[in-house]
Amino acid sequence: MAYITYSKKNKKLTNISPTRIIVSSFVMIIFVGACLLNLPMASNDGKSIGFLDALFTATSATCVTGLVVADTLTQWTLLGQIVILILIQVGGLGLVTLTTFFSVLLGKKVSLKGKIIAQESISEYSYTDVLGMIKNIVLITAVIELIGAAFLSISFVPRFGVRGIYLSIFHSISAFCNAGFDLFGNYSSLTGFYEDPLVIYATALLIIVGGLGFIVWKDLYHFRIEHKLYLHTKIVLIVTFFLIVFGAVSFFGLEYSNPDTMGGLTLFQKVNAAFFHSVTCRTAGFNTLPLDEMSEVSKMVSILLMYIGAAPGSTAGGIKVTTFGIILMAIISNIKGDSETIVLRRRVSQEVVSKALSIVGLSMVLIFIMTVIINGVEKLSFINVLYEVTSSFGTVGLSTGMTPSLHNISKILIIFTMFLGRVGPLTFAIAIAMRANKRMQNAVFPEGKIMVG
Repeated sequence: MAYITYSKKNKKLTNISPTRIIVSSFVMIIFVGACLLNLPMASNDGKSIGFLDALFTATSATCVTGLVVADTLTQWTLLGQIVILILIQVGGLGLVTLTTFFSVLLGKKVSLKGKIIAQESISEYSYTDVLGMIKNIVLITAVIELIGAAFLSISFVPRFGVRGIYLSIFHSISAFCNAGFDLFGNYSSLTGFYEDPLVIYATALLIIVGGLGFIVWKDLYHFRIEHKLYLHTKIVLIVTFFLIVFGAVSFFGLEYSNPDTMGGLTLFQKVNAAFFHSVTCRTAGFNTLPLDEMSEVSKMVSILLMYIGAAPGSTAGGIKVTTFGIILMAIISNIKGDSETIVLRRRVSQEVVSKALSIVGLSMVLIFIMTVIINGVEKLSFINVLYEVTSSFGTVGLSTGMTPSLHNISKILIIFTMFLGRVGPLTFAIAIAMRANKRMQNAVFPEGKIMVG
């Protein structure tokens, strides 16, 4: 009888959804981070910042967003900054990824359940080689961040002395993880470096590489041997290139003569600023231009880029470039009269198209509801509130400056939006893919007629 009871408990444990475990890991690391940031010793004034603001900061760091209620440099001590940096790194790679990596490193055996959870965590196709993939992810991440820090130190060390080494490491990790946290004070981000192409392009490259996703890295690495790429990789690269060019051209044209943004810059500086803003809108959160002074059309373009985001399995957020690409091609295929969605001469299953539609729809509903509620609470410009909410959902971190002055209710809603933006699309996709129950699997319902359009 005892054996039966144990068996039931064991079965219950092993039946826990990988998605639930991944989401729980984010909740846990956010809570621990909030408790640490709430300590008086984490703040420069020796006083606790308050649990809600600590929770907001921990969520923003873990969800690699970058929205802040207090200036990172002036508010936090070295301890607080290091806690934020650890949260960014853990949030970017995922707690499941890091714990699995250290388990492998220490020679511990990873169960089948652990492999499946790790597979879901990095959006890998199969769990068979997931342990090797995770080792490569962590090691490659460390190498890329060190290279990024080395390049940034060329500019930072002459400006800031020995402290420039710390700044280089912090901002390299923050850029690669698409977090957008900075240590330059007064919420200035990289506005003081618009004349420094080394900082701009090194940061932009870290953002792009971090936003491509682990599957794309692996596929590009094997391309030299197999000379072929997955359809996933092709879509990610094509859509990423298109969005960067589209954003850069749009911002260059829209802000070219704006005296409050690009108007006073040289042509070369305008090109750099337009390119960087296009890249950073894809979920990074750094900025070299005063965002609150940009035109409303530029803000709408920024909102679109923030909403789309980067690639699945990356350190970035948004609905993902593949989701956007699938929806776009589904529309084109429908216009052409094709019975199926065709992408680069490959058929995409209706299940994938349905997942993409669901992610887009649910995300739009979430953003709309949050924008309406926060706009009602704050009584601010609708476009600025929409900008802030989309930035939090896309885990971008760009802000027109309203975050520090938000009402507590709005802060809670933004926390919730950041969290859903980091884990939501993945949760939606997996939840939609799972069948409700076996009893309904083979059920056949009569067709209903309905007019659309």
